[in-house]
Amino acid sequence: MSHGIVRAGGKQYLVKEGQTLRVPSMEAEAGSSVELETLLTTGDKKISATVVEHGKDQKIVVFKKKRRKQYKRTRGHRQGFTTLKIDSIG
Repeated sequence: MSHGIVRAGGKQYLVKEGQTLRVPSMEAEAGSSVELETLLTTGDKKISATVVEHGKDQKIVVFKKKRRKQYKRTRGHRQGFTTLKIDSIG
């Protein structure tokens, strides 16, 4: 089974054929096919994937405090993601 290293959303991932992968949000519709930026493969191959779904991750709490100054701030954040299924390498 062939594998390669791709870049998506400013991060690098080691992928294999048939693998599902969660990457930061991409501008593509669910069900469409995308080609990923290939960093390293065996030979001169392209890596294509299908967009499975879009969603938001679990909420994280961002809490700031300065002691003895009566300063507290609580904010939340939910990072968007895209799930990809690697179709072919080659």
